Amino acid sequence: MSEQRSSIHGQWSSRLIFILAAVGSAVGLGNIWKFPYITGENGGGAFVLIYLCCIALIGIPIMMAEVLIGRRGRQSPINTMRALVKDEAAHPAWSLLGWGGVITGFFILSYYSVIGGWALAYVFHTAAGFFSGASADQVGTLFKDFVGAPESVLAWHTIFMVMTMVVVARGVQGGLEKAVTFLMPALFLLLLILVAYAMTLGAFGKGLDFLFSPDFGKVFYHCELDAAGAEVCRFSGEPILIALGHAFFTLSLGMGAIMVYGSYMPGDASIGRATLVIVIADTAVALLAGMAIFPIVFANGLQPAAGPGLIFQTLPIAFGAMPFGQFFGTLFFVLLVFAAWSSAISIIEPAVAWLVENHGLGRISASVVVGFLAWFLGLGTVFSFNLMSGEKFQLFGKTIFDLFDYLTANILLPLGGFFIAIFAGWIMSRASTRDELQAGESIGYRVWRFLVRYISPLLVVIVFLHAIGVI
Repeated sequence: MSEQRSSIHGQWSSRLIFILAAVGSAVGLGNIWKFPYITGENGGGAFVLIYLCCIALIGIPIMMAEVLIGRRGRQSPINTMRALVKDEAAHPAWSLLGWGGVITGFFILSYYSVIGGWALAYVFHTAAGFFSGASADQVGTLFKDFVGAPESVLAWHTIFMVMTMVVVARGVQGGLEKAVTFLMPALFLLLLILVAYAMTLGAFGKGLDFLFSPDFGKVFYHCELDAAGAEVCRFSGEPILIALGHAFFTLSLGMGAIMVYGSYMPGDASIGRATLVIVIADTAVALLAGMAIFPIVFANGLQPAAGPGLIFQTLPIAFGAMPFGQFFGTLFFVLLVFAAWSSAISIIEPAVAWLVENHGLGRISASVVVGFLAWFLGLGTVFSFNLMSGEKFQLFGKTIFDLFDYLTANILLPLGGFFIAIFAGWIMSRASTRDELQAGESIGYRVWRFLVRYISPLLVVIVFLHAIGVI
């Protein structure tokens, strides 16, 4: 039982700190760009409603399962699963679930650090006025030259990884807790400042309309022009599948981060209430980001459907042209760095915790080992945009970065989430999960158990099949 175990790493000083840490893990680059974008392209307010339903059916139940597993084991994901396998008299193969989460997080950190380095570089590029009055071609050339210079990308990748290692090396309360106590309030403050600025640009109403106006036609029908120029619409469930997928991925499930953060959670804190607050905060960040970004895009006559290039190639054009754009553009990229940094420290923590527990390393040594290995693996991503971008360096038509991204997002994360749901719903006893959730046989507990046993695994399978192109 969790109260019979205690983490050698310490624990969060309060439920609020755990919530801030988990929100920091969940909030990343995807919240600040991807969610607003897919919302606008798939029905606006109607898509938001469907997304929230998906969160209730897949995100909340699996997050509760991952947290309760972590708190019950009170160790790194690898050792937590080993302990719970013994507690529940389960097949030893279930121990692989912990290894899977740590390995998945390790791969993600290797390329996440590179992209975080890009954001860090753009803080200084924007502050230095690189984009002031720049044309689209000039901004595009700057980005191409930046990622095409391996020594520059490598330097920023290194700086970002060192920033991550320094925080984790200081321990739970001395490093992780202090970091999220600063980073998350600062992130929300920066978002609110950017939203307030967006309200002054004259296109705030258009941005809100893009995000929130319900259009159920876009949710259930896909329209395109045929060869004769006539609009042809057909029924499509694609936006629903997109909502399902994002509901799963947005909460950082399946990579061990939430499990290890759960292991530091105070025993008297409610997992259900904490999870609900985390989900609300995660969604609020995504919506606030949309409220800040799209008025800027529309006020400058830019295209909101610019995809990932919006952050590094489209928004800089807007910031370079608008009043006070240099200042607010710098704030925006600081926001990106904070989001990436808070996620990175959660991703590296499971592997660091395992080294401390199993190999007698101190926090500093363990952080250096894991950080260096992830940094070294990240060289593949660094060179994917320059020295190794050619076809002769590709496998299955993908660069190293593309392979890591595809493997983690489409294979490892969904599998991790699926098996977490199965373990909590089918392998752990009712007594164990009731005890950890502090719910007794309440209606809430019965609803959670039904969802995590039947509905959530089924929906994760659908997400998995959609991600690999089967449906």
